[in-house]
Amino acid sequence: MFTIVLAFLWALLVSIYAVPSIRHVAHKKNLLDQPNHRTIHEMLTPRLGGIAIFAGFISSLTIFGNIESGVQQLIAGCFIIFFVGVKDDLVNVSVFKKFFLQLLATSIVVFMTDIRISGFQGLFGIYEIDPNLSYPLTFIIMIGLTNAINLIDGLDGLAGSIVVTIALSFGTYFFLSGDMAFTFVAFALAGSVIGFLRYNMFKASIFMGDTGSLVCGFIIATMAIYFVESRVYTSGPAIAIGILIIPIFDTLRVFVLRMFKGVSPFHPDKNHIHHKLLSYGMSQLSVVFILVSLNLLIISIVSYFNELGNTYLFLGMTMILLVLSIVLDAFSSQNVYES
Repeated sequence: MFTIVLAFLWALLVSIYAVPSIRHVAHKKNLLDQPNHRTIHEMLTPRLGGIAIFAGFISSLTIFGNIESGVQQLIAGCFIIFFVGVKDDLVNVSVFKKFFLQLLATSIVVFMTDIRISGFQGLFGIYEIDPNLSYPLTFIIMIGLTNAINLIDGLDGLAGSIVVTIALSFGTYFFLSGDMAFTFVAFALAGSVIGFLRYNMFKASIFMGDTGSLVCGFIIATMAIYFVESRVYTSGPAIAIGILIIPIFDTLRVFVLRMFKGVSPFHPDKNHIHHKLLSYGMSQLSVVFILVSLNLLIISIVSYFNELGNTYLFLGMTMILLVLSIVLDAFSSQNVYES
C-alpha cells in the first residue's frame, strides 16, 4: 500500500512540475491551439499537457510498478500512441495514420499478452465467444475506448476528471482483488492526470491535447479489457461498463444522432453531452461536477447490485441512459452540425 501511494505521488509531482515548463515552451514557440467555431475556449492555449501526463505515468510505473507481462506491453503501446499524439498536436496527422498506429499499439497488447475479450460472462446468455470474433471485437473496443476519451475532451477539466474517476475505480477493484501490477498502472495514471488538472480546470492554461487523451484512452482501454478477462468479479463486464459509462454514452449517443440525421458519425458537431448541458446555461465547472457525479453514481449502483448479474445491470444502465438522452434532446435547443 505504501509503495502504491509513492507511485501515485511521484506521478502527480512529475506531472505538476512538468506542466509549467511545457506551457512556457509552447508559448515561446507559438505551439498554441487556435479557437474556432467548434471550441469553447476563447484564448490561444497550449495543447501539449499530455507530455506531462505521459512523463508522470511512465516514470512512476517504471520506478515503482511491477513490469510484468501485460504491463510491459502496455508501456510499449503507450510509446507509440504518445508519439503519434505529439505529432498530431504539432502538425496534424491523417486519420489513416492515427488509425494504423493505434492498430499497431493495440496489436502489441492483444497478441503479445493475449489480453482480449474471450467471453461476456453470461451477458444475454453469452459466456464464451469464438476466437475469430474475439480478436476483431477486442480491437474495436480498444480503439473505440482510446478515441472515446478524445471525444469528451471538449471542456476544461472534463476529460481529466473522468479519467481520474475511471482510473481510481479500476485501481480500487484491482487492489481488492490482489492484482498489484495493474493497481500500479491505475494509480500512476490517476496521479499524473491529477497533477495535470491543477492547470486544466476552468479556466485552463493548458490542454492535454491528443497526446494526453489518446494515451489516457489507450491505458483505460487496456485496463478495462484486462479487468473483464480477469474474471475475478462475476459481473465484471457490467462493472466495467459502469466505470466507463460517460465516454461510452457520449460516443454512442453522438454517433447515433449523426447517423440518424444522415451525417457521418465522424463529422464533428456540438451535440456532445457537455455541449447540451452548457446550453442550459450551466458553467463549465458545474458540467464537470454533474458528469463526474453521474459517473460515480452509476459506478456505485453497479457495484452495490453486482449480484444481479451482467444482463440486468446492463439493461438497467441502458434504461437510465435512454431517459437521460431523451431529456437532453427534449429540453436543449442546441442541435448543431458544423463543418
